[in-house]
Amino acid sequence: QVQLVESVGGLVQAGGSLRLSCAASGKIFSINAMNWYRQAPGKQRELVAAITSADSTVYADSVKGRFTISRDNAKNTVYLQMNSLKPEDTAVYYCRVRTPDGYLYWGQGTQVTVSS
Repeated sequence: QVQLVESVGGLVQAGGSLRLSCAASGKIFSINAMNWYRQAPGKQRELVAAITSADSTVYADSVKGRFTISRDNAKNTVYLQMNSLKPEDTAVYYCRVRTPDGYLYWGQGTQVTVSS
């Protein structure tokens, strides 16, 4: 069993910052990719940022230059630093990890609300 526990999101004003974390625990020995997704009301879930085991990163165009993904392999934790937040960043944010044998695990989701 593998569990992903995300930090609490929150309400922030436009232009503000927020940092999300997602910690994996349980029978997990190593992790390949660690990703953050988000889903806004009425929209499909979309990839926000991804980081590989080699620390290569990918970002959605909408968050480039504002969000930073990082990971702490010793803690099996991935972070998402979100700066210059905009109302359109409002969504439920989910972390996802992929193990070397191809299994995918999702976090429970955390609400981020950005007020204008």
